[in-house]
Amino acid sequence: MTKYESYKTKMSNKPKVKNVVIVGGGTSGWMCAAAIARTAPPHTNITLIESEDIGVIGVGEATIPTLLEFNDFLGLQENDVLRECQGTFKLGIDFIDWYKKGQSYFHPFALYGRDTPEFSFHQLWLRLKQISTDTAGDIDAYNIGTAAAYLERFSLQQGGANAILSTIRHAYHIDSKKYGQMLRRYAQNKGVKRIEEMVVNVDQNPATGDIQSVTLKDNQIVAGELFIDCSGFKALLIDGVMQSKFVDWSHYLPCDRAIALQTKLTAPPAPYTKATADLAGWRWRIPLQERAGNGHVYSSQFMQHDQALERLVNHAEGKALTEPLPLQFCTGHRQKFWGRNCVAIGLAGGFIEPLESTSIHLAQMGIQELINLWPGRGCNDAEIAHYNHMMTEDYEKIRDFIILHYKTTQREDTPFWRYVKNMPIPDTLSAKIETFQHSGRIFTAPRDLFKTHSWLSVLVGQGIVPKHYEAAIDRIPENALIQNMQHLKEAVNKTALALPTHEAHINRICSNN
Repeated sequence: MTKYESYKTKMSNKPKVKNVVIVGGGTSGWMCAAAIARTAPPHTNITLIESEDIGVIGVGEATIPTLLEFNDFLGLQENDVLRECQGTFKLGIDFIDWYKKGQSYFHPFALYGRDTPEFSFHQLWLRLKQISTDTAGDIDAYNIGTAAAYLERFSLQQGGANAILSTIRHAYHIDSKKYGQMLRRYAQNKGVKRIEEMVVNVDQNPATGDIQSVTLKDNQIVAGELFIDCSGFKALLIDGVMQSKFVDWSHYLPCDRAIALQTKLTAPPAPYTKATADLAGWRWRIPLQERAGNGHVYSSQFMQHDQALERLVNHAEGKALTEPLPLQFCTGHRQKFWGRNCVAIGLAGGFIEPLESTSIHLAQMGIQELINLWPGRGCNDAEIAHYNHMMTEDYEKIRDFIILHYKTTQREDTPFWRYVKNMPIPDTLSAKIETFQHSGRIFTAPRDLFKTHSWLSVLVGQGIVPKHYEAAIDRIPENALIQNMQHLKEAVNKTALALPTHEAHINRICSNN
């Protein structure tokens, strides 16, 4: 038998995927169920198994703009999502005390200025800074998202290519539990079967190692050809059965604990998330329509639980609506997200602390890649390898972006900040920082989640100033550069001041009142 004939025989023995079993619910599980129900070939049976006894980690309330694409894919209307999930709009993240205590910067979703076919906008700003720092001003002055956020105003993207508001981008603050429930109804309406029970045993094919079925606590057996692990940190299938090793990044990102707390809203909701650096980590504040999500992410190496809880409670605004919820995690990912006929989605596949609200996005990317490589005629080893490569790359690039916030700090006031400031970092991140320091250039790929404008906001916000700008910009007349940049600043400010308040926008289109 030739090598090709052997391959054909092997592939012909792969069972066609007619029965999909999702173990675990929550946001990731129901996102997965909804997306597969939307795209799977006819006569595909989808079963989701979840247990109310296990509970859901429902603290991922801040999102990024990619979730809009997922909702559009499902046909969900923005106003419906926000109304049902008590949602508000998010224009970015305010980072407080990260670079130095008493200083802050904003990471907006909106674009800075307007890139040209020849130059990135920030290269023009870098040249202007060398002409006159006062004339150039802060780069935030050229970003409509930042200007609107600090004024607590909001607008959807609108206008033609040259309009200021064409550069604005947004995401949401949502009740993630309610979002999961919304997706559950969507999926069940499309035929997804839900079983409320716990998995107590997993049966594998003795010859191939593929999962054949799971046995539930009530002795029910659920068989399938494709199993999706959405069991959270427990990683019941990908770890417990497939034994995919965990790639630990705690030496880069030492935060391994979090405490979440919901409080009554004390003021109109701001259209941004707050991330305030603390003694051994950071605290979040996420405003929804009627309440706020608060949390403290910290490193147990540098802070004890009781102190972390005390700092969270003392800094949280408003009356507590829930008991504090403690969480434990380790930053990293499974070496193989997809092994044999098992795919890990969401926390089962990996976790990166929620500093840039990427948890739901990583689940979304895992689902998107699975749909792109749908194994309708059996799981293909080459496609599985491609999936694992793409997901690993996604995690690594997001990891680097998160490390950037820590590594470039000037804080040395606590052991935690001294550690992260001086720790070794991945070569990929070192090269990115060095390139920006030299020429202001930022290289990103089409698939990257964080593009040039995101890297720019954090690099500049963390005090990194390039030595040079691209030399070709010198052909732009100095007077024209000064005049055009001044007009742009004025237009951004004028546009932001004319926008309705975020509260008024929420009340008009998606309030429950």
